[in-house]
Amino acid sequence: MTTISVRPLDTEDWALYRAVRLAALADAPEAFGSTLGREQAFTADIWRGRLTKLNQFVAEDAGEACGLIGIVPTEPGVAELVSMWVHPAARGRGAGDLLVREALRWAKDQHLPEVRLWVAVGNDSAERLYARHGFQRTGQIQPVREGEDELEFAMARSERPRPISS
Repeated sequence: MTTISVRPLDTEDWALYRAVRLAALADAPEAFGSTLGREQAFTADIWRGRLTKLNQFVAEDAGEACGLIGIVPTEPGVAELVSMWVHPAARGRGAGDLLVREALRWAKDQHLPEVRLWVAVGNDSAERLYARHGFQRTGQIQPVREGEDELEFAMARSERPRPISS
């Protein structure tokens, strides 16, 4: 039995990041705000630059990349989970849970108690994954990509202390 592990990516991992991100866009184009064609055209410098702005983590199984997640601060106390994807062969084996846990750990270490994300409507397995980690629908809905019909809904979780009611 192999063990899936998760590690952060740095700028030297740009080629691995590119390969996994392009695989994600090819596998699930309806789930991302970008497109395979757009990102295939990115230069090495663009990929490196993305890794300096995003906090990306890769899941690996026996040394082979099998998933990706990013998390980025968006405002004081808030981060957004982005670019979540697990290779079809690794689904149902815990890679998604490990990626989400690592991103949430990063947010906690950065003192970002609220984490938000967007899920494509109809992606029930992703919604179940996030719900297992305390995310709930917020009621917000928007197009996945501007000018297209596919929709996504927002989910959020917060570790902010709740006020004591009297």
